[in-house]
Amino acid sequence: MALPRGGRERARVPGEAEGAEPQPGGGVIRFARSSLRVRVAAGGAVFCGWDGAAPEPSYALAGCPQADARAVLEPDTEGGWRVVSERVTVVVSRHGAVEVRTPGGVLLRRELPPRWWDRTDAGTSGEADGAGPEGGSPGRSRWVQRSEVAADARFFGLGGRAAGPRLRDGSYRLWNTAPGGPDGAGEDRLTMPVQLVVADAGTHLVFHDNSWDGWVTLREGREGAGSGHDRRGACALRLDGGPLRYWVLVGTPARVLMGWTALTGAPLPPPRWAFGAQHALRGDAPRVRRAVAAHREHGLPLAAVHLELGPGARRERAGEVPEGAALPRLTRELLGEGVRAVAVEGPAVRVRAGAREYDGGVAAGAFVRDARGREVRGVAGPGESVFPDFTDPAARAWWGGRSAERWAQGFAGAGHDLAAPVPFAACGEVALERSARHALEGRGGDHREAHNVYALQMARAGQEGAGAARPGERPFAFSRSGWAGLQRYGGVWSADAGADWPGLRASLALVLGLGLCGVPYSGPEVGGGGAAGAELYLRWCQLAAYLPLFRTRDGAGPWGHGAEVLAHVRAALAERERLVPYFATLGQLARLTGAPYVRPVWWRTPHDRALRDCEDAFLLGDALLVAPVLEPGARTRVVRLPRGRWYDTATGRAYDGPGPVRLAAPLSRIPVLARAGAVLPVTGADGTTELEVWAPVTGRNGGGLVVPEDEGAQPEATRFVSWLERGRVVVERQGGGAVGYRVRVRGAGAAEG
Repeated sequence: MALPRGGRERARVPGEAEGAEPQPGGGVIRFARSSLRVRVAAGGAVFCGWDGAAPEPSYALAGCPQADARAVLEPDTEGGWRVVSERVTVVVSRHGAVEVRTPGGVLLRRELPPRWWDRTDAGTSGEADGAGPEGGSPGRSRWVQRSEVAADARFFGLGGRAAGPRLRDGSYRLWNTAPGGPDGAGEDRLTMPVQLVVADAGTHLVFHDNSWDGWVTLREGREGAGSGHDRRGACALRLDGGPLRYWVLVGTPARVLMGWTALTGAPLPPPRWAFGAQHALRGDAPRVRRAVAAHREHGLPLAAVHLELGPGARRERAGEVPEGAALPRLTRELLGEGVRAVAVEGPAVRVRAGAREYDGGVAAGAFVRDARGREVRGVAGPGESVFPDFTDPAARAWWGGRSAERWAQGFAGAGHDLAAPVPFAACGEVALERSARHALEGRGGDHREAHNVYALQMARAGQEGAGAARPGERPFAFSRSGWAGLQRYGGVWSADAGADWPGLRASLALVLGLGLCGVPYSGPEVGGGGAAGAELYLRWCQLAAYLPLFRTRDGAGPWGHGAEVLAHVRAALAERERLVPYFATLGQLARLTGAPYVRPVWWRTPHDRALRDCEDAFLLGDALLVAPVLEPGARTRVVRLPRGRWYDTATGRAYDGPGPVRLAAPLSRIPVLARAGAVLPVTGADGTTELEVWAPVTGRNGGGLVVPEDEGAQPEATRFVSWLERGRVVVERQGGGAVGYRVRVRGAGAAEG
C-alpha cells in the first residue's frame, strides 16, 4: 500500500528570538516560528532540540543523562542567548544559529538556522499539521541543517563506510542498503548520523538522533595562503522527516568517545574465545566436519564455526545444516574438538501454517503488517516469508525466546545476517515497503522511521534472549547492520566490501569508522566474500589478524593458495593467538572508556595534521602500530610514525617519530611497530599470560594496562609502569605490590630488570 499523500509544503525558518525560559542545564529559547531546547548534561554533552524535541524516546541512548545544574542560560549580545558551562559554551543567535565553543571561546562548530518544509495538507495520514512554536508535526516535515567547521577540520564517522575513514567532499546517504544496491554498489553500509570532526581547535562529535532517510553532504575547508581568506568546512544534513535534535560532545578523541559511550551505552565485550579465528560456512553436517578437519590438518587454529540457519540462508546442493535433534549433536561434537558453534540467522520466518515457529509468531502478533492489518510477506530463501517487528516489545520477547532455543541447542553465539535491515536484500533497495507499519515502542509509525533501527532492535532481541537463557555468562553476538548504540548488543561483521584490493582497503576503513562511532568490535570477511587471489588473500589475512574479529569464509582456504601462503597465514594466526590477552584487555577497556581497539594513528595527537590524513595504518590499542599492505606487489611500506620511539617488532630496530619511515613488507609479514615503554599482555610459550615490555626511552616512563581474564565478571584494570634505571628496564605495578606475571623485555639493547 502506498504512503498517504502529504499535500502541499510550506517553508519555515525559526524567525527572530522572542524570549527564553531557563531550565536545568540550560533552557528553552522561543522564536517566532519555532523553539530550541538547549541542555548541557552533567558530563558535558550538549543536547539541542528544535520544535519541542526532547532527548527521549530514543533508540540510541542508554538513558537520558542528568542535566548539569551549574550550566546557566543568560542573554547574549544582539538579542541572542548563551548557555555557559564548565566544559562548553553554546551561543544562540537572534535568528537561530547555534555555535558550540570551548570555555575559552574557540569556535568548534556553527549550526546555521535550520529550514523546514512543513506539509500543510494532512490528507489521509491522520497526522496533524501546523507549525507553531513547538513545530506542530515534526514527523511530517523534511528539513535541512547546514553547519560550518574550521578550515583545517577533517570529517570521520557516519558509521561503517567503505569510502572512509576520512570522509572527503561528497554526499553520503543515511539509509542502510544491501551491498550492490542502487546507492553505492559494492559497499556494505551501516549508517549512523554520527560525525567526528578533528581540527587544531579541538575534536567534537555530533549525533543527529533521527533514523529517517537522508543525506549528509560534506565539503572540507581550505586555509588561505599568504593574505588569502580561509574557507571553512561545511556540512549539510537533509532528512525526510522526524525530529531535528542532536547531541554535541567536545574534548580530546579519548574524552569524546568516553562521553559518547556514557550517552549510548558501554560496548558488550566478547568472551575471550571470540578473539580467536572463526570460520563461516553453509552446508550439511559432513561439510562442517570437513572444514574443521581441514583446519586441524593444516595446523590452523579455529575457535568457532558460523553456521547459517533459517529460511533467510541460501542453500547449497549439498543440503542444509541439520535441524532438530541432529543440531545439538553437531554442536556438542564440535565443542568436544574445542570449536564453538555460532548460529547465523536472518529475520525471515517461513510462512507455513501448522509450523511452530510461524504459528507462535502469529499468536504473539510479532510480524510486520501493512496499514490494513495484513502481514507483509516477501520471498526469502526457499519460500514466502514474514518478518518480525523488532520495534515491538512483544515481538522482541518472542524472538528472544526463539533465540534462547539456539543457546539450549549448544550454540555459543549468535549472528544476525542482515546485509542491511532489508529483509528482501536480494532485491537491492526495495524491501519492506516504506508504508509498512511498525509499533515503534507503542508510538506507531511506518518503515520510513523504522528501517535504519530494524537491525539494531533485532540485535537487542537476540541479546536479551541470550541473557535470559544463560544468566551470568557473557554472550557473543554480532550483526551485519545496525545503528547508533549497537555496541550495547554486540559487534559487527562487515562483509561484501569487494573481493579486490579496493575491498581490502575498504575493510580497514569500515572497522576504523565503526570504532569512531562507538562500535569497537568488528571485522571483515577475509577475502571480501569472494574468490580472492593468493597474494590478496594473504594480505587480507595479515590485516585481519590485527582486527578485533577474524572471520574467514567457506571456499578456498589458505591451503588452496599453495604451501607458501599457507605457511604465512599460519604465522599470522599464531601471532594473533599470542596477542589474545591484549585483545581481551582492549575489550574491557572499550567497556570502561569507549576507546576502540582499532584507532586512527592521530588518536593521541589529533593536532598532527599529517597524521589526520593517514588512512593506510592504524593503532591497535596504545601499544602497537600496524601498517597493512594494501597494494599488489608491494614489498616495502612507507609508514608515518606518531611522536616518540617505535620498534619494528620483527627486527627490533628503533625508529623515532614524528615522520615517515620505509619498512620491509615481505610476503611473510606486514610491518608492526611497538611503542617504546609499552607493556602489553601476551600468551607465553607455556600458554600462560606474560608481560611483553618494549624498552622505554631514557628519562621517559612507559606503561600499559592489563585486565585479568574473568569471563563472568567485570574485572578492574591493573596499570603497570616501565622505565630505564642504570640501563636496565624496570617494571612495577602502579600502587605497589608484586607484578604477578613473567616479564619479557624487548627492544634494541634492552636488558631485563
